[in-house]
Amino acid sequence: MTETIINLESINPIEFFGVNNGKLDLLKKKFPLLKILSRGTQVKLSGSPEQIETAKEKIDLLVQYLERNGHLSENYFEQILGGDDAETIDHFKDRNPNDILVFGPNGKTVRARTHNQKRLVQAADHNDILFAIGPAGTGKTYTAVALAVRALKNKTVKKIILTRPAVEAGESLGFLPGDLKEKIDPYLRPLYDALDDMIPADKLGYYMSTRVIEIAPLAYMRGRTLDNAFIILDEAQNATDLQIKMFLTRIGANAQAIITGDLTQVDLPKNQKSGLDKAIRILRNVDGIAHIELDEEDVVRHKLVKAIIKAYDKEHELEKLRAVEHHR
Repeated sequence: MTETIINLESINPIEFFGVNNGKLDLLKKKFPLLKILSRGTQVKLSGSPEQIETAKEKIDLLVQYLERNGHLSENYFEQILGGDDAETIDHFKDRNPNDILVFGPNGKTVRARTHNQKRLVQAADHNDILFAIGPAGTGKTYTAVALAVRALKNKTVKKIILTRPAVEAGESLGFLPGDLKEKIDPYLRPLYDALDDMIPADKLGYYMSTRVIEIAPLAYMRGRTLDNAFIILDEAQNATDLQIKMFLTRIGANAQAIITGDLTQVDLPKNQKSGLDKAIRILRNVDGIAHIELDEEDVVRHKLVKAIIKAYDKEHELEKLRAVEHHR
């Protein structure tokens, strides 16, 4: 049996061990074959050399995270312990504090996690208009909202405007219960969810009530000039050509816009064409407008989402081949 002692002098041991040793218990549960004892600012590991080495790697990640951020929620503690894949380890390892876009409630940090998300952040830092295109789960909306919240916190803009085409609502809003806000809100829910991760509830409520943060259907943008604002058009594949042109021409002085969309998930009626593809094509070479494409490698949801996207892409290609064969 081998023994190793790890010093925690560089961090607050209470943050590491947790209230009533709650986090320490999680560590013990992760490594049931090891004997793990806490002594002041030390952790003593006893067991096989292989198990100790694996536990040391995890503890090093936990300590690095605490050294950078000062706080580590039980949720993140469990994520670091449980994430044995290279992507999860890379997410928490040796991160530059300058990579953090937003500090959310309860010590959560929001940052670009994949190569293309990092490209999105870099492009947003150097362009006033950005198209972020990719399938569901690639973090395009979440990263865009984080950039908007960062701009508001850094006082480079005075307000955030988040908008979506409420296509699913169509002309059928009238029969839904509640006032207009209650009818529209379900279609804007993903934007609220992202904000909840980044701004404390009381502060978010204040921002919403004072219209520092505004979430509204795309139709509400008509006739406005949006100055000193960070504006996000989400689900832009469901906007028509005229709607996207209307949106882009609302952008005023000291404003920045990100347009996100997934060209494989157009929900418009069959007699209407998405305006997103045309906007990307005709604005491709305009200075100050950037284009970032995300793919299944950027998916940060459940690990099966990548497999699902690949399966559907493969089937889509097969359907195109069948259609070609059929017309021969």
